[in-house]
Amino acid sequence: MQLRWDIFCRVVDNWGDIGVCWRLAAELAARGEQARLWTDDASALAWMAPDGHAGVQVLPWPDAAPADGLGDVLLETFGCELPPAIVAACAQAVRPPLWINLEYLSAERYVERSHRLPSPIQSGAGRGLTRWYFYPGFTERTGGLLREHDLAARQAAFDRSAWRARHGIAPEALAIALFCYEPPALPTWLDALAQRGAVHLLVTPGRAAAAVQAWEQKNINQIAVERLPDKRNKLQITYLSPCTQTEFDHLLLASDFNCVRGEDSLVRALWAGAPLLWQIYPQHDDAHHAKLDAFLGWLQAPTGLRQLHLAWNALPQAGAPLVPDTAELRAWGACVQAARTRLLAQDDLVTQLLGFVSASHGPLAQCSRPQTRQPGCNP
Repeated sequence: MQLRWDIFCRVVDNWGDIGVCWRLAAELAARGEQARLWTDDASALAWMAPDGHAGVQVLPWPDAAPADGLGDVLLETFGCELPPAIVAACAQAVRPPLWINLEYLSAERYVERSHRLPSPIQSGAGRGLTRWYFYPGFTERTGGLLREHDLAARQAAFDRSAWRARHGIAPEALAIALFCYEPPALPTWLDALAQRGAVHLLVTPGRAAAAVQAWEQKNINQIAVERLPDKRNKLQITYLSPCTQTEFDHLLLASDFNCVRGEDSLVRALWAGAPLLWQIYPQHDDAHHAKLDAFLGWLQAPTGLRQLHLAWNALPQAGAPLVPDTAELRAWGACVQAARTRLLAQDDLVTQLLGFVSASHGPLAQCSRPQTRQPGCNP
């Protein structure tokens, strides 16, 4: 049975939260569902997904319930809080939609404990309703990761050599994709890359480009930097234009080392399977320290790769950022490939969401008011 999904997204980092939500909506539509993406800022989709997707409708953040009714499933992403009018309409419905809070991605142990737990609403317009927590994750006891149903076919059809040739990457060059904020270790790392030679840096627009340009202007007279692709034994830099999500995936597939940030690009780097460096979103209370440590533990990161992550994320006791040699890159790549294999053996996020909703749409919808649970309801 085809269902309608209402996905709610408030944009904090418009390349992260809206990127995840768009991929989710598009994959639901690709599997025969209908999706409405409600957001307070859809501007990034103009270049991220310029062609849209059949079955996905993008709408402004609502201040009233939709005239044609609520969806069968309400997805509240990243703790954005449903609009009050939506909550009120949900409370008034004879059969309320299934309300799911899609949480942030983490490898921490609490994710397995909290996944699929109910959260009864005790006050306000939604009093008496239940919101269900759904946690993406890296293990079988979590909600899995976003992965297209045709990912293997997409990757098999990608011509890596042709992509690298179009971007002027020499066959012997180490191609590094750089998508980051402003890691404090970046200037030192760029210094070391410039001395290494035969490195081609592919820099994404925005904060990453601004950080590299600032380093380049400061060091242009001291360090061999060259953008022309016919030069050898120098650090070559290509500043990329904004690209679609598909083109971003191609960048990661074509590169030998992927520096990524946030949630969506980390997942895409795992599917790409090359050595990766993750800049986790910093939190004021340093909660990201434990989150990064949990991820590196799950990844089974070799010592050198762990040390580079600590330096890149400015964690205590971190040393100088390491520029890996060929043997280390090979070991790091094997680590990511092994992690990718583990993930491919698990159900992806959309498959798990569909299964949860399929099992829940009857009994759990009737259970959406805890005080009036029907016999047999067992969330």
